[in-house]
Formats: sequence, C-alpha cells, structure tokens
Amino acid sequence: MPSFTTDKMLGTQTASESNNDVVSINVGGQIFQTTKQTLILAGPDSLLSQLAESTCPFVDRDPEFFSLLLSFLRTGTLPSKVKDFDIYDLIEESRFYGVESLLIESITNPSQFDGFALHKSLVLPLNGRDSPSAIAATSSGSVHVGHGSKITSFDWSLRRKWTILTQFTAIDSLLAISPKLAAAGATDFSGLQILDLENGNVKEVLNWENVTKSSSTVQAIGVSSEFLFTSFESGRRNSNSIMVYDINTLKPVTEIGHYEIYGADIDSAIPATKLSWVSNHRLVMAAGSHSGLSGVMGNIKFWDIRSGNVVFELKEKVNCFADVCVSDNLNSIFKVGVNSGEVFYADFRILGGGDSDDSSGNSSDTWVCLGDGRKVVNGKKEGSGCKIESHGNQVFCSKGGDIELWSEVVMGSPRTSGNRLDDRVFRKNTMGRVKDMGGLKITNLAFGGNRMFLMRRDQQAVEVWQGAVRGI
Repeated sequence: MPSFTTDKMLGTQTASESNNDVVSINVGGQIFQTTKQTLILAGPDSLLSQLAESTCPFVDRDPEFFSLLLSFLRTGTLPSKVKDFDIYDLIEESRFYGVESLLIESITNPSQFDGFALHKSLVLPLNGRDSPSAIAATSSGSVHVGHGSKITSFDWSLRRKWTILTQFTAIDSLLAISPKLAAAGATDFSGLQILDLENGNVKEVLNWENVTKSSSTVQAIGVSSEFLFTSFESGRRNSNSIMVYDINTLKPVTEIGHYEIYGADIDSAIPATKLSWVSNHRLVMAAGSHSGLSGVMGNIKFWDIRSGNVVFELKEKVNCFADVCVSDNLNSIFKVGVNSGEVFYADFRILGGGDSDDSSGNSSDTWVCLGDGRKVVNGKKEGSGCKIESHGNQVFCSKGGDIELWSEVVMGSPRTSGNRLDDRVFRKNTMGRVKDMGGLKITNLAFGGNRMFLMRRDQQAVEVWQGAVRGI
C-alpha cells in the first residue's frame, strides 16, 4: 500500500503551491476540497486520480460514502464512523472510484490477523446437495469451494459468487493461484487441471507419467511465490512423484521424490498427501501416511528443490500425525497425533541442526507434546479426522465441532541445554463466543486475509469467521 503521508498534506507548501494544489469536487451536491497528491494516491487508473486534473468536477454519487473514501486516502485507514454504514455498500462505491484494491489491502491485511478476535460472522450457502470436499482461500479473503463436481467461488466481499462445473466426480485437492484461477485434482481422475474460474474452462492440464507411461492422479497441491508443487501417484499405485512447475508459465522445473515401488517397500509406497512451502528455509514439506494392520505409519520429508535431496526426514511410527502443518512465523512444525489427539511441535532449529533422536529418522523423541500427554485408551484413535493449520503467529486445530487455538507465550530468547533448546511454552484457548461453539464435525479449514473458513460434515455451506477490521 502506498504511503498516505506527504509534505503537502502536512501543510508545508507555500501559499501559491497550495492554491494550485487544492481540488474542489462536487459529489451529490456537497463540495469537498482536497489536494491533488491525495487523489493521486488512488492510483493512475482510478477515477479519483482523473478528478485531480479536472476543474470543478461533478460526481453524481452519495457524498457520505465519498467522505469515507477520501478520509481513507488521507490517512490509510477507514474512519470510526464507517461503523454506521454497510461495509458492502462501501465496497461497491470503492469499485466505482477505482480504489477497491486499496480498500481490500487495508481491510483484509493478513498482518493484522488476530485469532483471538475471530468470530462467526456468516454462512455461505452452496448450490446443490453435495457437501464441500475441498476449500482454498486467497490472501485477499476470497474463497473457492469444491463440492461434488462443482467449484463455487466467492469474491473478497463474499457477496458475489459464481459456480462452474468440472470434469471431476469429486474434488479432493484445490488450491487458489489467484482470485480467478485455481488448480484442482482428484484421487480418481487423471491430471492436475488449471481452471479459469471466471470463464468456467480448463486453461491447462498437467500430467506426470512413470516408467510404464500409466496415468496419474493428484494426491496434494502446494504453492510458493515462484512454484506450483503437485504430488502424483500412478493409476496402478506402484509409483509416485512430486513435480515442481513454474507458477507463471506452468512449465516443469524439476522432479523430486520419484519412487518406483518394488515388493513391500512401505516407505516408498506412501505418496505425499500434504505439500507446504517453508519460505524461511526454502524447502518443500511433503507428508504422507498409511494405515495398515500394525497401525498408522507415515513420514514427513523436507526437500531442497535445487539439489533434489531430502534435507531431513521424520518417520512417524508411534502416534503418527492425523494432520501436520508448518509455521514460518513460529519456526516449527505442528502435528495432531492420530492416536492421542494431542497437538505436538518440533522446532526447526533442532531439525536443521541435525539433532534427530537416532540415525533411522525415528521421530518419537523429536516432538514436544503441548497437551497433557494422555495415554490412548482401548486403541481408540482420538485424533482421527482432526485438522491442523497455522496462520500468522497462531496454530488452529479442529477437535470434533470445535477449534483449539494455540499461541506461544513469549518467555525471552530460547536457551539451549546441551544440544537441545529449552521447551517453549504454548497455551491453548477455545475459539469463538459461546454461541459459536460446537456443531457438526469440522472437516477442513482454510485462512485468507483476516478470515477463517470452516467446512463441517454433511453441511452444504461454508462458515466464515471474521477477524477484526481496522476502523470497522
């Protein structure tokens, strides 16, 4: 966002400069006076920037909304009186003046995100009878939802929505490349489709073939500012790989983690079902698990895409993850144990330093439990179906119909004891107001801007939890 403070605004110009700089605008019969510099902050393509060069222009619009937008340009924030107006009417007015992008950045700025301020604000209904199976949000707070063979998109205001029909029977993986472009895949349909959501067509299909040239299905999708990552598994389930594509051209950049499975090689047979980019370390986290007679086993690998090598790996044999996420801000990995349902973390500074508990990569001593470390009773998998995601400086874990919010208590700089860091302190809070708590089991969650989106079992809708908005 551009700087909203200039010397001209602070009154340091001379009298002659002031006369030349002041612009009078008649909006709906009310005269407003401002400076050219203030109007130019709206951007060269905006109506307000054009008004800066006009002589006594008249604009046939509501002067009260213009007053809010002018104040926004002057200070960079909306005035407190905006609470008396419908924010969505203000959004429509911002589109007319061409300042919608600036308003979006101010209202949905992820840096202002505070999980403690989240509250259930509305429910977005979906067309048809299918419950949502995949969800992807953008940094501006818009969201795409896969339900059945359809994808329904909501713009950042959440008032405009549109639905397209895809070739999939059901969408298992969905990633927002932009507000109008998405990558989608399914575990029973060949190829990753890049979809133009505005026009409802397939822009491109990305495929991977193993040595036998068999078709491949999508197991997971991830993204960074430069790359698109896709985990493929062959139709015969005898090979898997992670392909790296250029995010702009969609051309292949490299291939990592290509495994051809022979015999009972369980580790190689597990495709990555979650991909995350770790920007602080420029690594790709690839996690996958397998359920068998001996329980749930899995692995978490961190790949350097430049060398194509695994930098470090966690082998999950005891209380494997039900879900796992990475937090750049907290410099840690978080998981929810499938057996215990507890939340655990592993500090990157230990993993990166090579302080694994044994040469085999067994991760049992790498994780630190954030709960009470309760034992599993009668083999019940307490964490089955739980989801965990990080956003900002906080971690969110679904437990049935509720969400746990985990935050770190700042205790000063972490100290080392021998070869390990002292345990960090995290505290758990229950999300939302009392009336928002409970409900059907949460099946997925996503974050965009200062919003959290929830999917619940057997519910043909998406819940929106809104964070605090500056000035609103």
